Amino acid sequence: MDEATFNEAVAASQDAATVENDEVLAAEQQRDEYRALAQQLQADFENYKKRVVRDVDDARAAGGARVINAILPVLDAFDLATSHYGEGASDEAKALLQSRQLLLDSLGKEGLERLGVVGEAFDPQVHDAVMHVDGDGGEQVIDDVLRIGYRWKGTVLRPAMVRVKG
Repeated sequence: MDEATFNEAVAASQDAATVENDEVLAAEQQRDEYRALAQQLQADFENYKKRVVRDVDDARAAGGARVINAILPVLDAFDLATSHYGEGASDEAKALLQSRQLLLDSLGKEGLERLGVVGEAFDPQVHDAVMHVDGDGGEQVIDDVLRIGYRWKGTVLRPAMVRVKG
């Protein structure tokens, strides 16, 4: 083989290697693009799953709050009947007090909290002051609870209607 033919063969070989190298680089670039796309899709899917779980939890809490709001008049009726009967010894009064306590305990386990305790510091976020009496000039405290308030899983459903002292 003469030198010219050899040089042509080397040049052709180098051209073929360059073409193959370019194809490998293009394939690697395409692979990297696909990997980035797959990672982005995976991250989007993970965010979607988290959002769906959060939306389901929010819907569940909202549904529970609607049910509790529907039950609030029943709890108010129990409170009114309890204050009417007091701590009477009649069988009806005992049954009423037990039923009321059973309902409050069951709802409390699910996240219902009663708001408004005499002597507690006044908090305008959870208490609705409808009356004010003069006190010793110190901190404002609840002097009387006119209507119990309720909080469901951290959200105030109804503020307690209170008389404030101080």
